[in-house]
Amino acid sequence: MSDIVNTEQAQAWNGPEGTHWARNQDRWNAVNGGFDDPLLDAAAPTASHRVLDIGCGAGRTTRLAALRAPQGHATGVDLSGPMLAEARARAEREGVANVSFVQGDAQVHAFEAGSFDVAISRYGVMFFADPVAAFTNIARALTPGGRLAFVCPADAARNDWVVAVAALRGILPVGDFGRPGLPGMFSLADPDHIRAVLTAAGFTAVTVNQAQAYGDWGQGAGDAADFLLGTGPGRHLTSQADTPTRARARDTLVAQLRTHEAADGTVRLRSTAWLVTADR
Repeated sequence: MSDIVNTEQAQAWNGPEGTHWARNQDRWNAVNGGFDDPLLDAAAPTASHRVLDIGCGAGRTTRLAALRAPQGHATGVDLSGPMLAEARARAEREGVANVSFVQGDAQVHAFEAGSFDVAISRYGVMFFADPVAAFTNIARALTPGGRLAFVCPADAARNDWVVAVAALRGILPVGDFGRPGLPGMFSLADPDHIRAVLTAAGFTAVTVNQAQAYGDWGQGAGDAADFLLGTGPGRHLTSQADTPTRARARDTLVAQLRTHEAADGTVRLRSTAWLVTADR
């Protein structure tokens, strides 16, 4: 793996969190897959484009980009060894040959200058220690006139899963879910901050538009609650509680999620994101 500056993220995504995401990739795609087509439509890769997928995880968006560029190539980069192993296995299983995957830190990875026509990311650009440096490095990897398109969470209150977890305040030590401008899930929640970062990184024609999608979080409120509490943040919260408190927290979360059950029992939660585009 190339040089790493986002060391805490590298440790997390090569530990239990990366293993969890790799093992549950189908579930995470059911949660976030509603943003795939809007993201790729905004990126608009042509048949021969070279596409860079930043924070590609297990490679769902990389493979979709490759299918839109059958005479081109899609390269996914991610910190997580477990997720990249899953990405490679799925690409081989699905017969998507024009893809490759690189383990590295997009903030500092030595991409060949001008080697990509398009850069995309689905929820993979919020955790950089230095976002201006990271996006400057990504811009360098794009050919002049190349296009950047990514999806990142809008503010926490517009996301149903956050509202559900917030119901556990008073039972578990739930914090504020991070602040715009600081590394974390909601670091790019402020559109003005997004514009400032991308402009400083050398991008022009920055657009920030709201996008919403409903994701499937589980079959029944109990299943969805267990899934949420099994993520890294969920495990962190429950590890600080005794058994009765954990049971109370689960019961509270189940009751909250039950209001989102569809007729077939699927728990569907709304995610609100910014769909961002910019030109190199």
